[in-house]
Amino acid sequence: MAVVIAVPICLLLSVAGLAVHSRAEALGDARTTRAEVGLSLRVQAMVHQLQRERGLTSGLLGGEKEFRPQLAATRKRVDTALAGMRDDDAVEKVIRRRLGRLAGIRAAVDRDTADRAATFTFYTSAVDALNAVDPVTDTATRDDRQLADGLAALEELAAAKESVALERGLLNGAFAEGAFHGREYLTFTEVRATRVAALARFRQVTTAPQRAALNHAFATEDAKRATAYENQADDAADGSALRVSARTWWDAMTVLVDDLYAVQQSVGDDVRDRADRLSHDAETSLAAYLVAGTLVAALLAGLAAFASRSLTRPLAALAEAAHDVARHRLPQAVTRIQQSPPDDVQLLLAAAAPDDPDAHLRGGVAEITEVAASLHQVEHTALHLAAQQAGLRRNTTESLANLGRRNQNLVRRQLRLITRLERQELDPDALAELFELDHLATRMRRNAENLLVLAGQNPPRPTAAPADGLEVVQAAVAEVEQYRRVLIAAVEPVRVRGHAVADVAHLLAELIENGLVFSPPTEPVEVHGWYDTEDDTYCFAVVDHGVGMSEPDKERAHARFSGSGEEALLAAPTRFLGHLVIGRLAQRLGDGTHVHLFDTPGGGLSALLALSGRLLARAQDPSAALPPARPAVSSLLNGFRAGVARAEARPTQGASS
Repeated sequence: MAVVIAVPICLLLSVAGLAVHSRAEALGDARTTRAEVGLSLRVQAMVHQLQRERGLTSGLLGGEKEFRPQLAATRKRVDTALAGMRDDDAVEKVIRRRLGRLAGIRAAVDRDTADRAATFTFYTSAVDALNAVDPVTDTATRDDRQLADGLAALEELAAAKESVALERGLLNGAFAEGAFHGREYLTFTEVRATRVAALARFRQVTTAPQRAALNHAFATEDAKRATAYENQADDAADGSALRVSARTWWDAMTVLVDDLYAVQQSVGDDVRDRADRLSHDAETSLAAYLVAGTLVAALLAGLAAFASRSLTRPLAALAEAAHDVARHRLPQAVTRIQQSPPDDVQLLLAAAAPDDPDAHLRGGVAEITEVAASLHQVEHTALHLAAQQAGLRRNTTESLANLGRRNQNLVRRQLRLITRLERQELDPDALAELFELDHLATRMRRNAENLLVLAGQNPPRPTAAPADGLEVVQAAVAEVEQYRRVLIAAVEPVRVRGHAVADVAHLLAELIENGLVFSPPTEPVEVHGWYDTEDDTYCFAVVDHGVGMSEPDKERAHARFSGSGEEALLAAPTRFLGHLVIGRLAQRLGDGTHVHLFDTPGGGLSALLALSGRLLARAQDPSAALPPARPAVSSLLNGFRAGVARAEARPTQGASS
């Protein structure tokens, strides 16, 4: 039944799909052509104004000062046209590359310090580059000869018009100065030859009305007068004087250029009308194919529905059982296994063993019964796999925790040994190296404690008394690598209770380390502290000016901080283990303690640590002596302060000696 239904359905849908796809491509090509022709006409409008500015500029540099008012008005039109072309990448790229120095060229022209030939070449190269931008693709004209001829005519007419405008500007400067200079005469003859060739190609691909419009443009009195002036210029190949008014020449040639631009617009309108007709035809054809395809699809859907009803009834019960397994039974059983002690796993497996799922499907088709049996086996295998994974994770976590405890004990012994050596050492250089070694061992201890925190088996370091907030910040700074980049800003007086000092310092160290790693090595990381009387909390802020984080990354980081991200030690990406450490430490400090990330003004990321009031003790007078701190904090602070002092003193001593 499946073969009988599927084969004709696939064939009919394939034929209908190919037909609709072909019509859709035709419609897309027509619409693309229409938009591209419009862009081409806009480019030519901008070129028309740029050609006018080129000619007026050449005449002005030749000595015709009366062109200055017209030049100012033309510049405004050019700027308006340039601003309107910023929405196309290809044209925008040409504008930036070819017209980037336009403001400087204009300024030099106004100061009368610009070279006429170089300025003329600048404008000409820009016009050539804009004319070379062809937004119309080959696929848009491959199926319509009339459209292709129209676009070719538009291109040739643009080349001919540029030759006429180029000749206008070139001779405008020559007439203004009264003679040709350098290679100007040779350029003049080349431009005339280019115009003749372009007009010949234009006449080959245009219609009779378009050729008539072109002939009319060259038959006006101004065109004839311009031709006479051209002949005079042609006779001045020997460098003889040119006695032609630049103003008269400019007016006559401007009329001819404007007439050619009108012909260009007429040809462009014909091409655009042709593209509109092709677009309308493609829309009509596509609509017809879609209606036919919809009817065929509806008919095939009815046949398929009728045939499939013979299979849906026995499959409904199987689908219900599969949904129950996938959405309820299997996830619940896996969760219980993963959260249970190892001794209870086998009991849970026996209790969660699924019943015979095909008992209520007996009497159905054999294939469906086999699927039900396979579903039963999948559930059974998944439960055993979950039990194995739970055991593997538990063993791995315990192994990592054991390794972390060993490293922690070794590092503590190493710190005690380094402390004894520091007390016994009298040589300043050796003492400075011992301080660096002390700092490195302190960082090693924090890494070992991170592993224990992630494994959930790290008891907090003991403390004897509350510590001042500034001491906690300094202890945190002493546990990071680039501690010299940390700037401890204003930290309002506060006393952190003894049982929370180690965890707060550890948490701050993780935040500071993160800011140092993800900020430039020349930028400091700032630490602030203040008391929030409204919420009865004390806040520490770690501010960096680095790469920052995107909003989705910050949301995921907040989920890890709050423990709602559902990422375990062995499941989370390794680059986010620090987030998990921060989250575990914040949870251990109790309710009311949270970490929040937000963007730093001017770039970077800031982390806010808020401590609840139950973790704080009453702050003493800052001028009074501080109570005895816990040994670990005292050792860290002494080592950190001495190491910094020694590191700052060493360059001074070297310079003195």
